[in-house]
Amino acid sequence: MARDGLAALLDQQRRASQVGRGERIGRERTSRLAPDRTAQGDFFVADILDAVPKGDMASMEHPLFALKAGDSRVRTYERNGFTVTVKPGHDGCATIHDKDLWIYCVSQMVEARNAGQEVFRVVRFKAYDFLRATNRDTSGRAYIRMGEMLARLTGTRIETNIETAGKRERGFFGLVDSAKVVEHDRRNRMVAVEVTLPYWLYRSVEAMHVLALSRDYFRLRKPLERRIYELARKHCGTQPSWLISLAVLHKKSGSASPLRNFREDVRALVQSGHLPDYLMSYDPARDMVTFYAFGPTGRVAEAKDMLAGRPHAPLVAHEKAHARKAGKRPRSANR
Repeated sequence: MARDGLAALLDQQRRASQVGRGERIGRERTSRLAPDRTAQGDFFVADILDAVPKGDMASMEHPLFALKAGDSRVRTYERNGFTVTVKPGHDGCATIHDKDLWIYCVSQMVEARNAGQEVFRVVRFKAYDFLRATNRDTSGRAYIRMGEMLARLTGTRIETNIETAGKRERGFFGLVDSAKVVEHDRRNRMVAVEVTLPYWLYRSVEAMHVLALSRDYFRLRKPLERRIYELARKHCGTQPSWLISLAVLHKKSGSASPLRNFREDVRALVQSGHLPDYLMSYDPARDMVTFYAFGPTGRVAEAKDMLAGRPHAPLVAHEKAHARKAGKRPRSANR
């Protein structure tokens, strides 16, 4: 009897425990908050302050951005089966200086992706961080100009069959699908900005069709210098040299200047030595431009051209390039 009574007591306690557990689970199911499905997957926060500048290869190849402020022309570029039509918005076409926003977002996304983070088409960033990263001033006027930049980027429309991530399709998109200022400070300046990048650009980042850019890119003042650097980075890359006819370079740049004016601009750039990572030479007899990678392989390629009787980069350009590189060395390297 005692054994039977003990068994009955244990069985009663077990049933009570099961009932209590069921009630507890029921309470947890009804009281626990549903998962926050907007915390992840909604947008990517750009907060990597030292991200290396990156550019997507498709826009480095094709002239999507205007080289002149206030350009309101419908521009069409065709080459090797690819067509790009750029249609301005009410505020004119987005310029190559406006492209800094693309570069900033792509740089942030690539750094985050390399660190194992998930990235999205919607990117939120601090306006101040963007201004500093792209070598812009941070005055009140800079925030006004940034608003004007967002207006041009959202207004400019692109029609193209450019291939990205192995897909070639006819697409219609804005350089930025949408943009909004999500916060203001006490002086009514934008603090945080949220932009939705075109899926076409996002796909390029996913496929890692990007190239690192020199930080000195943001120091180039003239739009044509920026555009020519993009082309050199895309086509020369880490090769010793890249040779191109002036006429083709003119077309690929998207310049609206007559060829003779473009030629003079290129001559001036050759002499200046301003172009980051590369030295340039111009051959008037053949009307050709050569880009030499700055470093041992580029010097060897330039020496071979000199031995063949071809023009080389001006001495002053060499001196400026060496001075610029020496100025970036850590102090310990100069001691």
